[in-house]
Amino acid sequence: QVQLVESGGGLVQAGGSLRLSCVLSGRASGSVAMGWFRQAPGKEREFVAAINWSGGSALYADSVKGRYAVSRDNARDTVYLQMNSLKPEDTAVYYCAADPLAGWLPRDSADAYRYWGQGTQVTVSS
Repeated sequence: QVQLVESGGGLVQAGGSLRLSCVLSGRASGSVAMGWFRQAPGKEREFVAAINWSGGSALYADSVKGRYAVSRDNARDTVYLQMNSLKPEDTAVYYCAADPLAGWLPRDSADAYRYWGQGTQVTVSS
């Protein structure tokens, strides 16, 4: 059974930083692409960032480009999302997801991801 567990969310002031972690179990992380998505209250879930199986290719939403960085440590089956210069509009529940079918390609469509974590809340105060 594949499971994803996110951690690292919390409350931070605007301009601050947080690092989210997502641990994958039940499958070798080195064979899957991983994505981060977020959903704010009353809004649709949106793509944030994705990284391919090797960590050699990443994709970002325009809204976070230059502020967020996705990385992974396959030895620890963990993917990270470093979030800097946070803004109140970044407030959302953040989800990590795993795409086992096209591990070489980071994708921005939620439909590409088969496995999802339970989410971690990020709140940015102004």
